[in-house]
Amino acid sequence: MSRPIIPIPRQNLADAVVNRLQQQISLGEYRPGEKLPPEPELMEKLGVGRSTIREAIRILANAGLVRVQQGSGTFVGTNTSIDEPLTQRLKRARAEEVDEVRQLLEMKIVEKAALSGTPEDIDKMKSLLARRHAAAIEGDIEASIQADVQFHVSIAEASKNDILADLYKTFSEQMTRYFREIHPDTRSFLATQEWHESLLDGIVNKDPEKAWHWAALIVRHPMQVLTGEVPEQRSSRNRRDKQG
Repeated sequence: MSRPIIPIPRQNLADAVVNRLQQQISLGEYRPGEKLPPEPELMEKLGVGRSTIREAIRILANAGLVRVQQGSGTFVGTNTSIDEPLTQRLKRARAEEVDEVRQLLEMKIVEKAALSGTPEDIDKMKSLLARRHAAAIEGDIEASIQADVQFHVSIAEASKNDILADLYKTFSEQMTRYFREIHPDTRSFLATQEWHESLLDGIVNKDPEKAWHWAALIVRHPMQVLTGEVPEQRSSRNRRDKQG
């Protein structure tokens, strides 16, 4: 039975085709063992070319969601659980999806780092934060991004939870790519330097609540940059001066 498929925006290409078919398989619209529509039909309904369809099918086949039988067609696999490697899946993820998961990880990590971080961990964080600041002052955006990401990775390592740290490192690879897209210069890194210093201060003083507070501000910042909703970023020093 033919199923209506809403055409997708052309700019999404193979990844969007994968997401569309993966969703339909997950919802049971195509059941295990069932044959998918032929290439020409998918091309017409999804509004993409033959190479895009073939690339999408290759990705789905590598993930074990479909199997291709030469001369017979493409069939939904008997095991429809998603076996696609996380690193591969993240390459297809939207920026906001990656950022949301990174926020969840970060909030737990900073609390644990505040409780478990060692003097050696603290020294590494201080060194990376100083490197981040120096690169931002020099206007070196790539060095700023690398130092920023490594600073947050060092916090993840200080959490002393290897699984959390490994997950964060995996997501940090995509965050690096994401930061390159949304930060044309180092102004945001300069603007949030004191937020990072306050976060580090919470970890140094083993104050998980303070660390959590500043991390919450920091992790929301990239998406605010992307959407143009960046709040006024007064430094903690300026706030203290006004309060005094």
